[in-house]
Formats: sequence, structure tokens, C-alpha cells
Amino acid sequence: GVKGSARWVGVNGLEKPAMEETPKFFREMEIDEALSGELMVAYAMNGEDLPYLNGFPLRLVIPGHFSDSWVKMLSEITVMDEYRKSFFMDVAYTVPDNDCECVVSGSDFEYKRKPIAVMKVKSVIGYPTPNTVIKKGSRVKVTGVAFDQGKGIKEVMISTDGGKSWSATELQKDYGKYAYRPWVYQWEPKAKGEYTIMVRAINRIGNIQPQVNEIGWNAGGYQYNAVDSVNVKIV
Repeated sequence: GVKGSARWVGVNGLEKPAMEETPKFFREMEIDEALSGELMVAYAMNGEDLPYLNGFPLRLVIPGHFSDSWVKMLSEITVMDEYRKSFFMDVAYTVPDNDCECVVSGSDFEYKRKPIAVMKVKSVIGYPTPNTVIKKGSRVKVTGVAFDQGKGIKEVMISTDGGKSWSATELQKDYGKYAYRPWVYQWEPKAKGEYTIMVRAINRIGNIQPQVNEIGWNAGGYQYNAVDSVNVKIV
């Protein structure tokens, strides 16, 4: 029943801003995205009503997108023929609209912006946790997850020497293109000392998780996906 002139879909929820002068959240998407068949309106999780903190009674789910797009307590869906400017889509939840999605200086606020949308390839270490003490000769099961915008994780590489050398981890079951992809690496530290474990993911279209010094600066710190690292001590 959507008219041919429809170009945008706007959504908002019942959450109220913490400060009165802050506008209510309003998120827009192009009509093709809204009709892609990927979006869901969720009312339950794990067989029970959606918990309050997760957006009861209804939450918009946009797989592969950052969670600012997942509107909680969904109350309105508005179909429009023109884009409606809004604080969060045009000012707050934005990054510079350039190749690096970054700015040179923190005082530079005069630049073209675009809203954050699809997630970037990323992996994180679940175990060991920072500053874990491990006995020499132990067999350590290093674990974590990787994810991206839905293209799929191709491999996750690990370094136990602070990035000097890299080895492949073992990818675990693939639960779907938008799900976390677990990975495992069996490590047997041979010498005492302090070690830095690092992981980086690569997805199926060749996106590589960047090093910390390769991340450009943006005012909100959005989309940060640098290589994860954990320091441990072998005794």
C-alpha cells in the first residue's frame, strides 16, 4: 500500500531524551532499505516478551547496523516522499563524509556529515581477560568473537607477540551472516614474561580490521573497530 512517491521511512519510539532541549530521536532510512526484507519488529526474545531494557514492547531490528538504528519502544513508522532533517541523523550520530570518515583536528566542525549506519569488521578477545596471570607451560584456550555488517567473516588472525607475527585462529560454527562468529586459538606459552595478545578479523569482501594507529579521529568516537589487544603475564 505504499505510494510510488515514497522515498523515505522514518521511525521513532517512546523513549524521552534526558534533557528537555534535546530533540526526540528520529531515524530515517531509504524506502529500499525498509523494504529489503531484512528488518524486523521484535516483540519477543528467547521465547519471552522483550525485556524492558531491550525496548519493550517493540523494538526495530536492523541487522548489520549500529544499535543507534535499533529504535526501542517503537511507536511510529512514517512513510515520506522527502527527507526530514533531524538532530541525530544530521548532527549527533554522524561521521565526516569523506574516505577516512575522520577529521584532522578536534576543533574542525565545519565538514560534510553522514549518519553512522552499517557496522565495520571487528573481532574481540573474550578470554584471557586483561592482566590474567598464566602458568608457564599451560595450554591456554584463547577465545573471542568476530562480526561485521553481514558480509561474513573469512578469517581471524591472532598475534601473541604484540603484532610481530600472526597465526590463523579456528573459526567456530557460523550461526548466520549477522551473528557473532566465535573463534578459538590454542596457545602454549613457553617462556615467562609479559605478553600482548592481539586479534584482527577479515571479512569475505576483504575488509581488514585496522591497527589502532590506522583509525581516523571523529568527534563522537563512532565506528571504532581497531585491533583488540589484551596484556597477560606468564609466570
